[in-house]
Amino acid sequence: MSEEALNLRKPLVKRHTDLEVYQLAFTAAMEVFELSKRFPKEETYSLTDQMSRSSRSVCANLAEAWRKRRYEAAFISKLGECEAEAAETQTWLQVAVQCGYLERETVKKLFQDYDHVIAMLVRMITNADHWTIK
Repeated sequence: MSEEALNLRKPLVKRHTDLEVYQLAFTAAMEVFELSKRFPKEETYSLTDQMSRSSRSVCANLAEAWRKRRYEAAFISKLGECEAEAAETQTWLQVAVQCGYLERETVKKLFQDYDHVIAMLVRMITNADHWTIK
């Protein structure tokens, strides 16, 4: 194999934290956490809690999916849960903007990051046989 071809190879994924989608989702979850600190106290047990829970759940479900990749159906199911949690987080971000807790421009990149996470998850689901253990 040529040196150029070796340089183009993606790094080996040994654990869920090595996945680009996990890293993006984790970074986004931490940003959601930081943004939610700005919310009024009366939102602590509603919007703040829901947004934090769903954003963190994307990462947690990815970890579970990675450990279930011996069983393609279980792997796909968990990835589907990740996708749903990412979309739920987008909904809570929209609610936060509509309520006036966050500026639309502040949320724009984060919303796009979740679009990217969802697209990556869909590709993983579509190509699950590439990811599962035979």
